[in-house]
Amino acid sequence: MSAIEKNHDYHMVEPSPWPFVMSVSVFVMLFGAIAWMQDWTPWVFFIGLAGVFYTFYAWWSDVVKEANNGVDHTPVVQLHHRYGMMLFITTEVMFFVAWFWAYFDGFFRYDDVEQYSRVELTGGHWPPAGIELFDPFHLPLFNTLILLTSGTTVTWAHQALLDGDRKGLRWGLALTVALGVLFSFVQALEYSHAGFSFSGHIYGATFFMATGFHGFHVLIGTVFLLVCLLRAERGHFTPERHLGFELAAWYWHFVDVVWLFLFASIYVWGSWA
Repeated sequence: MSAIEKNHDYHMVEPSPWPFVMSVSVFVMLFGAIAWMQDWTPWVFFIGLAGVFYTFYAWWSDVVKEANNGVDHTPVVQLHHRYGMMLFITTEVMFFVAWFWAYFDGFFRYDDVEQYSRVELTGGHWPPAGIELFDPFHLPLFNTLILLTSGTTVTWAHQALLDGDRKGLRWGLALTVALGVLFSFVQALEYSHAGFSFSGHIYGATFFMATGFHGFHVLIGTVFLLVCLLRAERGHFTPERHLGFELAAWYWHFVDVVWLFLFASIYVWGSWA
């Protein structure tokens, strides 16, 4: 046993079925999506989707067990996890850069007569004719205040954890999750009152893609923090070991910052056009 005893700071992952199961589930889901679009049946898609969600739960449950055993997630492994999260957030930044680029390309070049298709899409002015813009200082401003407040509550929860205040940790996380749910509800309400649609013009396409994908990230972040809340209730986090919660807080602050750029550029500046 001493010959195979771990004497290094790295995590040698045990054989796991979940990468294979996830690959099969994603393939079934995508095949089912194509079949659904061809008016065949939606059930193949939902079977694949169920497999994806189950794999999420099972795989991350294994990661949580590894984090709590006090052996696998050494300081070196935690550092590498932080690097991985930084790279992931960087890819997310570039993802949103693409939607901002598309929006500003239409904003600054709506009357480019050298590209007839551009004038055709915008009608020669911005925003295109017939579009009723949102009042940025109504629901969008309310949602901005919600997200800024949620950034404060998640920071409170983190500081409470560092101070050993378990009650403050739970309350901070619970309030952050509630504010995330409220943001999603307000955004759905906003969409229901939109004076334009996704199709037919470049403004609607870029608006709904940028804000819609941000809304999807809010949902993911809310689930991320909800899992952290459940783990906190079970006493998983300590002031010294709470990497899962720390990465969730990073992700939530990223979501906050992206929304500030969306609010300032698409809602406020766009309404002045």
